[in-house]
Amino acid sequence: MTTAPSSVTHPTYGNWRRPRRPGLGPFGMLGTVGVFGGLVLTLLFSLISLVAAVVVAVPVAMALTPLVVRTQDGRNLYQLLAVRVGWRRRRSKGSHLYVSGPLSQRPGGRFRPPGLLSRVTVSEGHDAYGRPFGVIHHNGRNMYSIVLGCEPDGGSLVDPDQVDVWVASWGDWLARLAHEPDLKGATVVVETAPDPGTRLALEVLPRVSPDAPPLARSVMEEVVRNYPAASSEMHTYITLTYRMPPGNKRAVEEIIADLAIRIPGLLNGLVGAGGGFAAPLSAERIAEVTRVAYDPAVASDVLHARTGQGGTGLEWEDAGPAAAVETVGAYHHDSGVSRTWQLTLAPRGTVRSSVLRGMLEPAAGTRRKRIALIYRPIDPATSARIVESDRRAAQFMASSGRGMVQARAASEIAATEQTAAEEASGAGLVEFSLMATITVDSAEQLPDAAVTLRNLQAGARVSMRPADRMQAAAFTCTLPLGILPWEYVMIPRDLQEAL
Repeated sequence: MTTAPSSVTHPTYGNWRRPRRPGLGPFGMLGTVGVFGGLVLTLLFSLISLVAAVVVAVPVAMALTPLVVRTQDGRNLYQLLAVRVGWRRRRSKGSHLYVSGPLSQRPGGRFRPPGLLSRVTVSEGHDAYGRPFGVIHHNGRNMYSIVLGCEPDGGSLVDPDQVDVWVASWGDWLARLAHEPDLKGATVVVETAPDPGTRLALEVLPRVSPDAPPLARSVMEEVVRNYPAASSEMHTYITLTYRMPPGNKRAVEEIIADLAIRIPGLLNGLVGAGGGFAAPLSAERIAEVTRVAYDPAVASDVLHARTGQGGTGLEWEDAGPAAAVETVGAYHHDSGVSRTWQLTLAPRGTVRSSVLRGMLEPAAGTRRKRIALIYRPIDPATSARIVESDRRAAQFMASSGRGMVQARAASEIAATEQTAAEEASGAGLVEFSLMATITVDSAEQLPDAAVTLRNLQAGARVSMRPADRMQAAAFTCTLPLGILPWEYVMIPRDLQEAL
């Protein structure tokens, strides 16, 4: 008697949708109001004369046309113009250049991080288990960030059922962030770099006996010399950013004590989601991560000091670069040149849990690579309103067209119905984006880095574009320092949604 082998099913994931803009056709809410307002105004002036109506209609049409023309990633001409105007203003003011240190004109003569990090300060506290953790204070915005470091379990030789449990636990952890008091956003940064071999050398060479045979000694030295060329180091950081309510004049010590109580629960959720060993990063460790990002050449020195001496003693005031220059398509900083890309389109359809594995793995020919997933949890009340609005919009589109349009709208209805059912059963709604930064040794290597990322994003089924004229800010957003892009835009987020 034989038994037929059972088929193995691999769970798939998807159903993410780009937020729908309220409005008429390609217009947003603001454009729709402009269209109807322009029509009414034109009709009123047509009562006077046809010439008066034309004089009013032409400027209105010229003002509304840039809202209709949109790029592949959904931006209109006004948004493109805002980016170029901002870049020209920064260049005219010299803000794209940065020099620090004793020979600069900056007070203190230290190496503070530039740009969005220029007003950031870092404090330190201790959680319930006595572990030190750094608190990043974003002055002027009343926001505080904590950084959690973890070592995720690998996906090799793991049963699909266990992977499915990890994904479900990660989704539950993200959903619980919507109930986290005062939380504004979360960032997951996966950083990879070639292994400098420092840890291996410190572990092996001191243990070689002086009386060892020459052959054995030469073999161990060859292993220490050649093994790091085929290996890499990988770090995963999770940053949570909180904003204190306006008018709440709490002391920094009270805020640190409040965050210390939350850390153990957050770490337990990460461990259950496959995060492996997880612990908060100290203020010194945060400064080291920032220092290495701006000057990749000191990575081996920092690792040697941490491994051999237990720490570097580096402070936040000295974590920035000595010099940095921002250009249209790159960001030059100390010993590295970086370029950052932004997500424009998530994978269409369903994907497996390993869809981003290729992007997260080390890339040959790069000095450092960071992949940042940026999450914005939405509170339950707003989530219910959004899913119901999308559901009504999808039903309207399905009943207003024929043929292929109606078939696509029917598929949209199925997606919105599933989202509404999952939200009603307790699932969370989260807005997310993805950014990637690749650091190389010189500007001549940037074309190769662009080809590398293009191959990686093809395997991950995502579409990305370079953050041109915003390279310095985009570089900062991929650091695990709690910078939320929507909090630093020139045009307010509500107005952007209306456009």
